Amino acid sequence: MKEPAIGLVLPSPEGVAYRFDPGALGLELLPTGGPGAYAGYEVLHEPADLVRWAAACRLRPDPDGLAVSPEDVATARYLRDALWRVAVARVHGQPLPAADLVVLNEAAAWRPPALRLAADGSRAWRTPVTGTQVLAAVARDAVELFSGPYADRVRECSAHDCRLVFVDTSRPGRRRWCSMEHCGNRHKVRAHRSRSQAHEAHEASRDPKAGVRAPTPRLSR
Repeated sequence: MKEPAIGLVLPSPEGVAYRFDPGALGLELLPTGGPGAYAGYEVLHEPADLVRWAAACRLRPDPDGLAVSPEDVATARYLRDALWRVAVARVHGQPLPAADLVVLNEAAAWRPPALRLAADGSRAWRTPVTGTQVLAAVARDAVELFSGPYADRVRECSAHDCRLVFVDTSRPGRRRWCSMEHCGNRHKVRAHRSRSQAHEAHEASRDPKAGVRAPTPRLSR
């Protein structure tokens, strides 16, 4: 049986869906909105929204076995905003904000979902899984990420108009884009256009006739 693709499906400003894999569960909550300028991207408004996100994240609990309350939604937004500030501080080598660390560490102390072994040998979650348990798993993963061997590989997308955060788990460690489908492809298109324009300008400079207007004929008297 083929495993479903890892990562979240996000809409681009142009309305084209693309897959974004931040590389860690602890970062998958961030694209649902956030503090300040990120508030305009808010998608967690009611329990069904948090259920939808949880079913799509790499934790993948059975949506039919998820028990999410309105309080869980408020907690998710509170934890997510704290995670944003901690992640951005980590990216830029700044001190981690103390108040947000309290939020993160408290969530990491909650009880996470319990695993069970299914009859077919696969791994599953013991149901029901509560919203609090899902958030505990997110917080614990974030603690491991920000304190682990990949902490220095937490990065922002290199696109000037994108601030998505990811962890580069690739062996070479040269990941620059949130997604090659989106920002990576836009960069390639811009680079290609720039090279084409530079080539055209170079060719025009070599042609003495390029850019020179033909003289206007004068009528003889």
